[in-house]
Amino acid sequence: METFAYVRAGSLAEAAEAFAAHPGARYLGGGTNLVDLMKLGVERPTALVDVTRLPLDEVTELPDGSLRVGALVRNSDLAAHPRVRDRYPVLSQAVLAGASGQLRNAATTGGNLLQRTRCPYFQDVSKPCNKREPGSGCAAREGVHRDHAVLGHSEHCIATHPSDMAVALAALDAEVELYGTAGVRRVAAAAFHRLPGTEPERDTVIEPGELVTAVLLPAATAGLPSAYRKARDRASYAFALASVAVVLEVADGVVAQVGIAFGALAHRPWRARRAEEALLGAAPTRAAFERAAELELSEARPLRDNAYKVPLARNLAVDVLTRLVPHEPGSHRPVPHEPGRGGPGPHEEDS
Repeated sequence: METFAYVRAGSLAEAAEAFAAHPGARYLGGGTNLVDLMKLGVERPTALVDVTRLPLDEVTELPDGSLRVGALVRNSDLAAHPRVRDRYPVLSQAVLAGASGQLRNAATTGGNLLQRTRCPYFQDVSKPCNKREPGSGCAAREGVHRDHAVLGHSEHCIATHPSDMAVALAALDAEVELYGTAGVRRVAAAAFHRLPGTEPERDTVIEPGELVTAVLLPAATAGLPSAYRKARDRASYAFALASVAVVLEVADGVVAQVGIAFGALAHRPWRARRAEEALLGAAPTRAAFERAAELELSEARPLRDNAYKVPLARNLAVDVLTRLVPHEPGSHRPVPHEPGRGGPGPHEEDS
């Protein structure tokens, strides 16, 4: 490991100033992803700005009924928080589907959002990777890419974003709060991560020096039926091959509100806008769900070894949507996950 400076920030202003004073610095929260990348030589920060002492570790209910989740709230605490479990079950399920208990105890909300791809070519400094070294090429395109993107990829990068939590946030219409030298701004969670395009090294829309300070969970999706489902190679401690987060409200026999986001299919959580548009106002039937999923996934451009992700994602979405349809008038209770069917459980994502 190379030498680096260390600064413990006592306030947001101190954190921003320390970051600006050390070109090449990185913010340090839980460190469960950043430290691993430093060990691999992928990340070589000139300084670590420790933000763990900042007052960003609480979940607060706002006057409008929304929840403000501080960026330093640990993943375990977020998943277990009573208001999150009751009002946003999809988020609690998604967080519990990630990492091990030990990692969730250390990983933070902000760090989970900012974790980097687990593409093996990105993590191996002996291999070309445009995300790690722009212009060097993408070894994954002709290499092992079974786990890589089928949506939104480019010739420069086919990596996927690994977070489960971020998929749920996208479906919930959550927002990410950022603090920087220009002040505070909010970005829709579904737009926070980028597609690779010609700049795969840029994972998010965050500007240099900006710090994630919170995630805002809106009142509009609070209490709606929601669920997260994930397919993986083994029952625990494995990244998603495909996943889906769904928020669904049925009223008067038709879909009144819906949010669908796919995970492990693209460089960012994939908000299924075309499928949502097709479902709004439609009867919540399996046939309608199948048509909507097919419409969304018609954009897929699978590679040599990952075409299986398209039918897998379609079946996951149809299954979750079907389970969320109320079986009695006025009922909003989703059918629980069956054992072995991809419900909540740990995997090796960390943040």
